[in-house]
Amino acid sequence: MKILVGISGGVDSAYCARLLLDLGHEVEGCILIMHDYSDTEGADRVASELGIPVHKVDLRGLFDSEVKKYFVDEYLHGRTPNPCIICNERVKFKGLLDFAEANGFDKIATGHYARIGTVTVDGAKKHILLKAEDLSKDQSYMLYRLPESILSKTLFPLGELTKDTVRDRSRTFGISAADAKDSQEICFLPNGGYPEYIESVVGKLPCGSFIDEKGNLLGEHKGIIRYTVGQRKGLGIALGKRMFVVSIDPVENTVTLGDELKGKEEIVIGNVSLSSALSPDLLNLSGASTDTADPFTLPLSVKLRYTAPLIGCEISPLSDDKYKLKLETSAKAAPGQSAVVYSGDRVVLGGIIE
Repeated sequence: MKILVGISGGVDSAYCARLLLDLGHEVEGCILIMHDYSDTEGADRVASELGIPVHKVDLRGLFDSEVKKYFVDEYLHGRTPNPCIICNERVKFKGLLDFAEANGFDKIATGHYARIGTVTVDGAKKHILLKAEDLSKDQSYMLYRLPESILSKTLFPLGELTKDTVRDRSRTFGISAADAKDSQEICFLPNGGYPEYIESVVGKLPCGSFIDEKGNLLGEHKGIIRYTVGQRKGLGIALGKRMFVVSIDPVENTVTLGDELKGKEEIVIGNVSLSSALSPDLLNLSGASTDTADPFTLPLSVKLRYTAPLIGCEISPLSDDKYKLKLETSAKAAPGQSAVVYSGDRVVLGGIIE
C-alpha cells in the first residue's frame, strides 16, 4: 500500500514510518504545520534518516479557527478544555487524510498508541477504536472523537507495542529521536503561560470575587481564566487553610472556593461522539444486552481525564448529543474535560463534561 505517515520529529512517528517500510509498504511522510512551534526541522531530519520524502501541509488557518478559538472560548466560559482532542478530530487527522486522498495514498498512519478493530453490525462492517496493548501509553482517550470515515482509512502500527520497545528498536535503526523526551505541554504554548496567551487574544480580563459556598466574599481573583475546578495551589489568596476551586461562574465573574472538592456520583456530558457500531436500540446501555454478538457489552467503565483510572458506570441518553453517566464510585470531574466510556477495550462513546 501507499501510506502517508504523519511525521512530527519525535520517536513514535519516526518508528511508525520505519515499521511500515519494513513491512514492504510505499511510505512518505507529512508534517502538518499548525503553529509557530511545528517541528519542520525534526520532520526533515527523520525523513532523511528513513530515506523517504516528506510533504509540508500548512494548516495554520484551520488550527487557529478550530483549536485556538475553542481553547480561548472554553476558558472564558469557566471550563478547562483539552485542545488535543479537538485538534485530532477537526485538524490533524482531517488534514492528513485530505492530503492523502488528494495525492493517491491508500491509507494514513500515525504514531499514536491505540488500535482499530472491526465488528459486524446488521451485516455491515464497522470500524471501532480500541485501547492500545500498552495501557500505560494508551491514547484512545485522546482519539475518541475520530469518526469511522477516518478510522477506516487509518493505521496505528504502534498499537500493540510498548514505548520501551519502540525506543529500543529506534536506537537499532539509528533514529536520532529514539531518546527524545515526550512532549507534555500544549503544543502551541510549549512554555506555558496560557492566561497571558488568552489575554493577548481578547484583552485584559477583569478581576472578580472569590466567594465561599455560601456566597460570602473571601477576596479578589485576578480573572477566571487563571483558575480551574479542582485547583488548590497558586490561588493568590491567604485563607489560613487549604481550599479548592469548586466552581467558576463566568457570568457573575466569581470563583467559588471550598474546604474540599467533593466527588460526583452523576455527571452530564454534551457534544457526544458515538461509536459507529452503536446501534440506536442500544443507546440506553444501562440495559444493554450481554449477547456476545453485541460489540458492546456490560459492564461499562469511564475515564474522566486522560490519566484517570477507569470507573464503572451506567449511561442513559438525555437528548441526541447529551448523556448522563451514573458512576460506581464518586469522582472529581472538571467541566470542559472529556469523559470516555469503554466496553472492555472498546470505545463506546465520549463527550465533554458539563
